[in-house]
Amino acid sequence: QSTWGEKNYSVGKKKKMTKGKSPVESVQTFGRKRTATAVAHCIRGRGLIKINGSPIDLVNPPLLREKVREPLHLLSKDRYSNIDIRVRVRGGGYVSQIYAIRQAIAKGIVAFHQKYVDEASKREIKQVLLQYDRTLLVADPRRAEPKKFGGPGARARYQKSYR
Repeated sequence: QSTWGEKNYSVGKKKKMTKGKSPVESVQTFGRKRTATAVAHCIRGRGLIKINGSPIDLVNPPLLREKVREPLHLLSKDRYSNIDIRVRVRGGGYVSQIYAIRQAIAKGIVAFHQKYVDEASKREIKQVLLQYDRTLLVADPRRAEPKKFGGPGARARYQKSYR
């Protein structure tokens, strides 16, 4: 019963219940690069990884497929073989989306281990990922600076002539 248009948002995640089964173990994480945002939904499963509904092997462009697989190559197969990862990605360009996806996958594996496995394995995974590449777990805060008048870009000015 909210007044003056206030909305009542519930805080905290509710666990999904299935018929006669225990609650579904799932975590949701996101990765960002410039304007691209990828959301990874990790649930206990059999090691299935999908990006926008298609398998990880069909990621385009083919040159950047290895970039998406990096968090998986760094970790041993048993770390993620019992996790299904479904990633939705929007915004940005090809490269930004690839970097957002790899960050979402890495953060998803870490979060899943923290919540449902144990703190020691989570710390181990985090250390391996951070040692390889910090952007796997930490978002890059850089953004494009807006263009100003009097020049072709944000900082460059038009050439000046005296005669």
